[in-house]
Amino acid sequence: MQGTMDGFSYGMVTPAAAFLMACLGAALGLRCTTRSLRTERSFKAGWLALGATSIGSGIWTMHFIAMMGFSVERVPIEYDIPITFASLAVAIVMVGIGIFIVGYQGATWMAMVTGGTITGLGVATMHYLGMAGMRLQGQFEYDTLTVALSVVIAVVAATVALWAAVSIRGFLPSLGASVVMGVAVSGMHYTAMAALSVHLHPGVTGNAVESPPTAPLIPLLIGPGCFLLLAAVVVMFDPLMVMGDPDWADPAGHGTHGIGRAPGIPVQRQVPRFGTYADPASFQSQRQHTPPSRDR
Repeated sequence: MQGTMDGFSYGMVTPAAAFLMACLGAALGLRCTTRSLRTERSFKAGWLALGATSIGSGIWTMHFIAMMGFSVERVPIEYDIPITFASLAVAIVMVGIGIFIVGYQGATWMAMVTGGTITGLGVATMHYLGMAGMRLQGQFEYDTLTVALSVVIAVVAATVALWAAVSIRGFLPSLGASVVMGVAVSGMHYTAMAALSVHLHPGVTGNAVESPPTAPLIPLLIGPGCFLLLAAVVVMFDPLMVMGDPDWADPAGHGTHGIGRAPGIPVQRQVPRFGTYADPASFQSQRQHTPPSRDR
């Protein structure tokens, strides 16, 4: 028997909230990736890991907030907790691989395509693994072409997001890129849901008491939601993330934001000679090159 599905049990509340979470995760991830390009190598991995975890958590949270609005008429839905959290781990690991490739290889076409493909496949895998963790008295079936379209959307969105992370400078442009990624991730989710159909098991009478769709999901979202808030605090209190690059470049502006770099060369770290972020080696260099004063 064909099950009657409703993906918008609470109207536009769940799609809007899911979209905002996707934008938040994307914004944090993109800013952290951009920050990694401006820091010394010893801290690069930390910023990239924070960015990957932010994007993965944001996408995972977006998915399950959207699933709060999903219901099958008169059929209770539960979730397998190990599989559900396995989908979170897959999202973080695969997004992390893509971000580390771009973070260390720079804005080369090969790095973009490879990193974007891995990241996009991670997003799609997270979605379908999360769906595999659902438990109800029925069986899911998917339309192959629509599934393929959802994977393509995920890969394209991830590639564009990685390009934005290493190419776009400034808070407002990065915010715009995160909104675009939020739209793409939400579009991927609902495209994938459009490929779904539910066939109820024989003997299901449809008289079962339906539990609220939000009941099994709210406890699962607490941890990733708190992480995103903590990541937002870290980003807010980092001066380079809020104010952007200080005027560290030479007077002619050569090297600012990597302008004039050959394609594919990663952005080099800019270290100020004086001030809060001054490199101690610069003082030693200045002493060595400053000519001794002559008494007259």
